[in-house]
Order: sequence, then C-alpha cells, then structure tokens
Amino acid sequence: MAASEPTSSTSTTSGVASGWPGAVELEQRLEEEIGRSERYGTPLSLLLVVVENLDEIAREHGEELREQTLAYIAGALDRELRRFDRIGIPGERELAILLPGADGPRGEMVARRVLDRLRAIKVEAADRREALRISVGIAAWRPESTAAALLARARSAAARAGNGERPATAEPLELHDPVEPPPTRS
Repeated sequence: MAASEPTSSTSTTSGVASGWPGAVELEQRLEEEIGRSERYGTPLSLLLVVVENLDEIAREHGEELREQTLAYIAGALDRELRRFDRIGIPGERELAILLPGADGPRGEMVARRVLDRLRAIKVEAADRREALRISVGIAAWRPESTAAALLARARSAAARAGNGERPATAEPLELHDPVEPPPTRS
C-alpha cells in the first residue's frame, strides 16, 4: 500500500476541510465556467465520478474512512488533470471534475484516464484491501444550461455507467453540437 492511501487508522479529513470545494463552491465555480463558455463560445465538460461501494465501506469501517477515501481520490486525480481543471466533492460518494475547454470526446478521453487511475486504488481496512467500484458520467455544456442542469445530466450519465466498465455520456459523443442532431442521410 502506498503511504498516502486511505486506511482506517489515519486522521480524519473531509472534502471541504481538506481543501476540495463542496457542493456550494462547486456550483459557483461551474456557473463561472458556464459564463466563460457563453462569452467566448468555448466548450465545457463535467465528469461525475461516483464511488459505488463507498457507503458499504463507511458502514463497515466508519465515516472517517469515507472522507479519507474521497480526499485521497481527489488528490490522486488532481495530479492527472490540467492546472485549470477543477475537482469538487458535491456528494457523499461523488467527485465532480470541471473540464474547461473540453468537448464531449475530450471529456471521454479524460474519463477513461480517470477510470484507469482509479482502478489502481485499493482501500485498506481491517486487514483487507478492497477495490473501489467506480462509475463516471460525462456531460458537455449546452447553451442555456445551468450548473444544476449540467450536474444533473452528469449524475444521470454516471447512473447509466453503472459498473464502471466504461464512462457514460449525457449525449452522443459523435455530435459536435449536442443541441442539434446531425442531419440524417436518405
């Protein structure tokens, strides 16, 4: 086990207390990025990482390990992202990753890297190592979308991803403009 992996005997941390934005700060940051996308016409994607078995881990080993695990995952992913990408912890078993300038296909590339990185993380508690079950949802910003709507679409995509084998998207990735479907060929 790496020295910084979460264990049931290390000190307590939480998303906000450890420096990661919580739901309110994340939504504010998302609104700021949406404003930039509207002004400059740049893409924006949001990944939502759900640790499916985090509730089980917390029940068996305590809430402290839940918080440590989320903080550890956020730190591990932060090293994999660009300087201006942002991570937040909007829920008890969720991490959100804002990807300014990334369209749907680029968001999917990042989601695949995230899944690869998270597959290597094991939680150690009570002399057991347990793999994390991860789902990742991707939502690309659409004009007129709010932060809450974008987060809801990413949550819905993460729910569809289910078993973590591959990321799910809120809309087909082959669309360059997620608002208008491509013309059909006759």
